[in-house]
Amino acid sequence: MSLGLIFTYGMTYGGSAVALVNPYVGFLIYVAFAILRPGPGLWYWSVPEGNYSRIVALSLVVGWVARGGGDWRLGRAWAVVLCPVAYLVWNLLAAAQVQLPAVAWEWIEGQAKVILPCVIGITLLDSVRKLKQLAWLILVCHGYVAYDLNMSYFSGFNRLQEIGFGGVDNNCMGIALVTCIGLGIFLGLGTPGVWQKATAGLCIAFMVHAVLFSFSRGAMLGLILVVGLSFVLIPKRAVHYAVLGGGVLVSVYFTGPQVAERFMSSFGGEGKRDESAESRIELWTTCLKVTARHPLTGLGPHHFPVHAHEYGFTVGKEAHTTWLQLAAEIGVPGASFLLAYYLLAIARLWPLTRESYPVPDPWLRHIARMVVAATAGFLFTAQFVTLPGLEAPYFVALLGAGALKLASVPAPGPGEEPAAPAAEGEPS
Repeated sequence: MSLGLIFTYGMTYGGSAVALVNPYVGFLIYVAFAILRPGPGLWYWSVPEGNYSRIVALSLVVGWVARGGGDWRLGRAWAVVLCPVAYLVWNLLAAAQVQLPAVAWEWIEGQAKVILPCVIGITLLDSVRKLKQLAWLILVCHGYVAYDLNMSYFSGFNRLQEIGFGGVDNNCMGIALVTCIGLGIFLGLGTPGVWQKATAGLCIAFMVHAVLFSFSRGAMLGLILVVGLSFVLIPKRAVHYAVLGGGVLVSVYFTGPQVAERFMSSFGGEGKRDESAESRIELWTTCLKVTARHPLTGLGPHHFPVHAHEYGFTVGKEAHTTWLQLAAEIGVPGASFLLAYYLLAIARLWPLTRESYPVPDPWLRHIARMVVAATAGFLFTAQFVTLPGLEAPYFVALLGAGALKLASVPAPGPGEEPAAPAAEGEPS
């Protein structure tokens, strides 16, 4: 029996038992499985198909309800949390009259599997320690996936470019990694331990290299944005700039001519863009036309591929843009709800990134910075790929919502004891 199979079964059944008593453990396992994708992603040669995440999710829900349903005193996180819920509800409205109901309901089910655990998760995030645990989990799981993809690449098979990972293509996986690079930068800078800094550095190295050999232009552009915004957000200390600048130089050094040529093709003018880039422009224009005709509920959830042939594309063609395709499929309100989930998180976290802003715990500043950088990178790169169901950005924004929840607790004044957290739970 392989270690991957032992890990998967142990986390599924052992973790489910623990989740009945401590639902937060179940939530962490659910997040880990969503990233690692045991079976179709990691350890595909030894882990059979199974309902591993579903088993954990059922235990999570039972344990969560039995333990009182978590803490709903969300403070400034309320608006952020309600946005994906409204997005899910709008999907239900848009599915009322569609050509293929089965397609719409399958899509909605997939969205619910990400959004509903996030709603449960925010009620369980009641301490800074739990926020850090979630951040490290997201980073290390993506780092391990990137390590596995690197091993495949160095063995002579670029699995990421050729077949993707766990059911998502190279573009989607590249953007997931870019999103988590933002986490890694600030976890590495913020943690005092040498081995934690080394862990964050290794994860970043594996992820950056995977982004480069994914040959995803959108992910490469997102990487530049995340690193650039991190420069803006990091504390103004020479050592931080030196570390981040050194990482950029190493990345440039390992960028081969094939990667550079692929990246520069993004900036060709009309007549110089490759077929893929030209196709994207046509698809985006079509999405805008469809949205103008159906501004409220669109064509129906995940129905652009169903109608693509009517606009001169092949049947099943995705629009290669999250925001415009969503507007075409579920209308402007529905797309705006999902977009607001990320934009509101950035807007409300931005004050926390400043050293002068009072927070109950200094780590909330690190969380705010990493979420702002990572989410901004995702928002930009999502314009080039259809990936509204990608889990990593949801979980990263959830970190931001958790920081807003805990930051709603007033910071102690001089000589005062720290205020009690918003919920009963572990001390931060």
